[in-house]
Amino acid sequence: MPPLPSLHLRRFLLRSFSFLSSSPTPLLPKLPSPTLSSPHLLTPPSIFPPTTLYFSSQTRPADPDPITLSLSSSLLNDPANSDPVSVSKRLHLSFSHITPTSDLVLQTLHLSPEAGRTVLGFHQWLLSNPKFTYTDETLSHFVYYFGRRKDFKATHDLLSADAARKVAGPVTLAAAIDRIVRAGKPVRAVQFFEKMERDYNLKRDRDSMKLVVEKLCEKGFASHAERMVKDLAKEFFPDQRTCDLLIKGWCINGKLEEARRLAGDIYRGGFELGVDAYNAMLDCVCKLCREKDPFRLHSEAEKVLVEMESYGVPRNVETFNVLITNLCKIRKTEDALKLFHRMGEWGCYPNETTFLVLIRSLYQAARLEEGDEMIDRMRSSGFGEALDKKAYYQFLKILCGIERIDHALSVFSKMKADGCEPGVITYDLLMGKLGAHNRVEKANALFKEAESRGVPVTMKEYAVDPQYLKKAKAVKGEKKRETLPEKMARKRRRMKQIRLSYVKKPKRLMGGRAG
Repeated sequence: MPPLPSLHLRRFLLRSFSFLSSSPTPLLPKLPSPTLSSPHLLTPPSIFPPTTLYFSSQTRPADPDPITLSLSSSLLNDPANSDPVSVSKRLHLSFSHITPTSDLVLQTLHLSPEAGRTVLGFHQWLLSNPKFTYTDETLSHFVYYFGRRKDFKATHDLLSADAARKVAGPVTLAAAIDRIVRAGKPVRAVQFFEKMERDYNLKRDRDSMKLVVEKLCEKGFASHAERMVKDLAKEFFPDQRTCDLLIKGWCINGKLEEARRLAGDIYRGGFELGVDAYNAMLDCVCKLCREKDPFRLHSEAEKVLVEMESYGVPRNVETFNVLITNLCKIRKTEDALKLFHRMGEWGCYPNETTFLVLIRSLYQAARLEEGDEMIDRMRSSGFGEALDKKAYYQFLKILCGIERIDHALSVFSKMKADGCEPGVITYDLLMGKLGAHNRVEKANALFKEAESRGVPVTMKEYAVDPQYLKKAKAVKGEKKRETLPEKMARKRRRMKQIRLSYVKKPKRLMGGRAG
C-alpha cells in the first residue's frame, strides 16, 4: 500500500506512544584411554613406548617486525610511569630515526595490551613526529585500544585533544560506538552521540544516528535504540532502514511480541517494513520454535510468509537462507533440500550461504555423495571463491565428528586441489582423528606433508580410542593332567547328559501278520 503523507507519520512519532500489541504472542567425559606412538617422528622407534603418538597442534605466530617489538618493549618497560610527556621523550630519544606508519602503530598496540595509559605517551610521540601523517584511521586504533580496556576516560581525553578533533571522522566514530556498546553501556553510547559534535567535533547527522542505532540493535539494546529514535524524530526523521534496524534489534533479543508491536506502530504511522525486517522476524519465529516446539516451525514460519505477501513484500535469497538454516538445525535436511529446489519459483537463486549450509547439513546427515555433489554444484554456480580454508575446515570437522575419516581425507585432497593452503589447525584435526583411529602410518604421512609445505608443526600426544586398539591374542597354556575329582565330575556330567537325552520308544502295536 502507498505510504501516508510524511506529516501524518511525523505527528505519529512526536505524540506520546501507547504501546499496543498487534497480535497474540506465538510460540514462544572423555574416558582415559591408552595412547599410540608414531614409529618415526623425530626420534628412533626404540625411544617411544608402543602406545604414544606425537604430532603438531599449535600455531606459531609470524615473527613481528623488530621495530614493533622494540616499541612494545619500551611501552611495557615501565607501565607504572605513565606520564605522557616522559614516555614521549623516551621514545623520541630511542626512535627518532624511524618513520611511523598506521600499520606499525596497529601492530605495536596489539603487542602491548598491558601498557595501559602509557599508550597516551606513545600517541603524543606520534603527534610530535614530523614524519608521521595523523589520520582518522590512526586515531581509531587508539580508540579501539582503550575501548578494549574499558578505559573510556582515556578515550575522552584522547578525542578531546585539538589534534584528534581535526582528524576525527566516521572511522573513529564507529570505533568509539562499537567499544562502548560492546562494554554493555547503551546509555553512555546515546550520551556520546548527543555531545560528540560539541566535545569531539564528530559530525552529528542521520548517518551517524543510524550507526549508533545499528550497533545498539546488534547487541540487543533495542529499547534504548527505539527511545533514541523517537527522541530525535524532530531532528532526524527516521526512514525505512532505521525501522528495519529497530525490528531486527527486538528480534535479536527474542522479543517477538515487541517486534510485532513496533511493526504495527510503523504501519499505522504510514511506513512500510522492508524485507530485512521480515527476515529478522522469520528468524526469530524459527528460533523460538526450535527452543519450544520444533514441530510448529513450519506452521509459524508460514504465518510470517503469508503476512509478507499480504503487505506486498517479496521474498529474497536471505528469506530462504533463514528457512533452510533453521530446518538444517533441527535435522530436516530433506525439507531444506525441497525448499532449495523451489527457490526459482519466487525468482530467487541460491548464494554461497545457501550452498555452505546445505553442504554442512548433508555431511552431518552422513549423505556424503550428495554433499560432494553440492560442492561441485556450488563451484559450477560461480561461488567457488567461497570454498575457502574456513569452509573446508568446517566440512572436515563435521566429517571427523561423525567418524568418516576416509571421506574427510578425500575432502582434504579437494581442498588442496582448489588452492587452499591448510594450516596447523587443519593438520592437527586430521592427525588427531587418525591417531584416535590407530592409523599411525597415515598420520605420519600427514606430518611429513605439513613439514614439506612449511607448516609450523610441533609435537603433541593424541589419545587412541579403545575400540580401535588391537587386542592381544590370548596365549593358550599347556594342557594340565586331569585330577581324579575332576575326572569323576566330568563323568557325572556326561552320564547326566545321556540320561536326559534318553527317549523311551513306544511298544510295537499288537496284531496278526497278514496271511
